Amino acid sequence: MTPPIVLAYAGESNIADAARRLTSTGADVVTLTLDLGQRYDLEEIRDRALAAGAVRAHVLDTYEEFVRDFLLPALHAGVPQPGWSVFVSALAQALLARKLVEIAAIEGTRSVAHIEFGDAGQLDTNLKALDGTITVLALSPGNTEAADIARATIWGDPEGTSSRSLKTLDTPASVDVSFERGVPVAINGVPMVLVELVESLSIIGEKNGAAAILDTALRALETARVSPELIRMRSDQARAYAELVFGGRWFTEARTELAGLNAKVQEMVTGTVRVRLFDGRLLSSSVLEDATVSRS
Repeated sequence: MTPPIVLAYAGESNIADAARRLTSTGADVVTLTLDLGQRYDLEEIRDRALAAGAVRAHVLDTYEEFVRDFLLPALHAGVPQPGWSVFVSALAQALLARKLVEIAAIEGTRSVAHIEFGDAGQLDTNLKALDGTITVLALSPGNTEAADIARATIWGDPEGTSSRSLKTLDTPASVDVSFERGVPVAINGVPMVLVELVESLSIIGEKNGAAAILDTALRALETARVSPELIRMRSDQARAYAELVFGGRWFTEARTELAGLNAKVQEMVTGTVRVRLFDGRLLSSSVLEDATVSRS
């Protein structure tokens, strides 16, 4: 019996064509869809995959894992960001690579596939870093819409605006973000688990998204808590960290070593920062030395 092929599936309209091309090789197709907080209809995506000929459709809620294992370490790296969209997309591909390898092992296969898109090389490189023996099939999307849909869904929408309509603030507002050893733990003095906190900031921040707010607050707190020399050392290595992420080299010893330095810096980063927002823009940030977090 021919082992199945695990196909990364983000809800593209041409999934049936991709599945047919794979099944023409005589192999069964198993799809994998990740929920990174997009909150689209996962049941509909599962049904669409099965209707297209997949023998099984894995739909995984990986939002918490993505925030904890990928977004947070990237924030700690201090990578300068004109915008988080492309960077979050690269992080999401690293997570997808991890899950494709895991599901391939469960399904007893060495073959995975994805619909090709602009920066798919990041995914392929991450896959090979995790398992050099795995076979990666990159399928032509057939139309540009399919690649765009993939980028807007499974590759992550850091602003969280694709699945809900938000009203832009017409007056300045502020949000207080508290950190313990570099980990965000509360908003406006109210403790929250990490995923809940990120979701709340996505709503509050509108066009900026949670990543931009956390990045702004964390940089301000680092400046107040960490020596300039150590911040400069970490900043000097931030570009190398970004190059590793964009190059699809998340699962490398080099990135792990840089993450170790970043973790040391974050041990000193505890406190609360007030971030001011207006019309979807981040206006300023300031450290609140007398802020407290409710423990009730």
